[in-house]
Amino acid sequence: MADNRKKPLHIAMYPWFAFGHLTSFLHLANKLAEKHHKISIFLPTKTQTKLASHNHHPNLITFIPLTLPTVPGLPPEAETTNDLPPSAWPQLMDAMDMTRDIIDSHLSNLKPDFVFYDFAFWLPEVACKHGSKSICYYATYLVNLAYGHPRSRNQPANHQFTEAELMQPPPNSPCEAVRLLGCEARELSRVFKFEFGGGISFLERITICFEAGDALAAKTCREMEGTYCHFVQQILKKPVLVIGPVVPESPASQLDHHFDCWLKEFGSASVIYCALGSERVLDKDQFQDLVLGLELTGRPFLAALKPPTGYKTIESALPSGFEERTKGRGIVHGGWVQQQLILQHPSVGCFVTHCGAGSLSEGMVSECQLVFLPQAVDQFLNARLMSLELKVGVEVQKQENDGFFTKEAVNKAVSTVMEEGNEIGKEVRSNHAKWRQFLLWEGLEESYMSSFIQSLQELL
Repeated sequence: MADNRKKPLHIAMYPWFAFGHLTSFLHLANKLAEKHHKISIFLPTKTQTKLASHNHHPNLITFIPLTLPTVPGLPPEAETTNDLPPSAWPQLMDAMDMTRDIIDSHLSNLKPDFVFYDFAFWLPEVACKHGSKSICYYATYLVNLAYGHPRSRNQPANHQFTEAELMQPPPNSPCEAVRLLGCEARELSRVFKFEFGGGISFLERITICFEAGDALAAKTCREMEGTYCHFVQQILKKPVLVIGPVVPESPASQLDHHFDCWLKEFGSASVIYCALGSERVLDKDQFQDLVLGLELTGRPFLAALKPPTGYKTIESALPSGFEERTKGRGIVHGGWVQQQLILQHPSVGCFVTHCGAGSLSEGMVSECQLVFLPQAVDQFLNARLMSLELKVGVEVQKQENDGFFTKEAVNKAVSTVMEEGNEIGKEVRSNHAKWRQFLLWEGLEESYMSSFIQSLQELL
């Protein structure tokens, strides 16, 4: 095992102001602080209180509050993507870019060994000015970078990908099994071209971020994505430091009494839990197909969903007669839920997930069977990695042209993983159990984190 008895590191972090990114950076900060390293995280001022309970080492992890500059089109109270429609995210990115001088001043005082960042492409230059190394932190699966990085297809950073190009994996890459549907390639092409602050596209911004830093740190493990690690290192021509799975810590809190009592009414591993992330809003038809699909399973279910487009409440969007038919065995909840605690509840046996990297981490270490219903960008390839390569769950079948799924497709995917006699279900249950055992192996995280810290120290 690597020797980490050298002088503790000081690491500054500046994540994109979206909760998925903020919590991913904070999870990593907690793991580093366990090893006695010091972390300074730049956060929006009012968001600090929302993340305070997730800071498990306040003696070593310091929150540095930032007040965002005024930007036309950005509401003064907005701090994260949760406060804004996606159309206003470029203004949030503009505001973060405008903090460059403030960050410069902080780094001048802090003098950290490293600065970790994701979308602030100017940070490596500022870090270098103060003698700090810069690390681009990639908190989702590397299959996405391998598939979508322009260099994987010998293209420049500002390349305008077409739908047809993105339907095919890069030549001579390990991505053969993870190709996109037409509708997904169209969505990814649109996102890549989306102007994302500073007058540049999202793809150009993230490509500059990958290439500007001294190294890339990836939240994955070689056992899962070894071929992708090697491929990405080849195309970036710089170190790819593998952090390991960074399994989220179990919350210290207890599950809400209402949900706990309700779940206890059902047998072991019988309840379906469905969640599509804190920001996904379905249209009415897909929202209704999803809840009707859960109803069709005949099993109890708890769905944490936002009201569909054009509706203020969940209740007003539910299909006719749905509440009466599912009374007592089905809940569709429009607010925040304690996902980790729900997944750990003995009555919950299936997790229908949008395949965000954080949710997949939580799902993989749970005993719940996995059903994949990806909604956007990296989630599509995450789902293919999990369903086609690792074969730990089943994806809900969608239509090629528009990505729509039916209630029957939802029912079929859930039934496949839940029915004891189903051969595909047997395979994915067995594979999931093996990966769960691997991810929870006591020495895994220790080994990866020690090796990661050793790599950081060698970079200095």
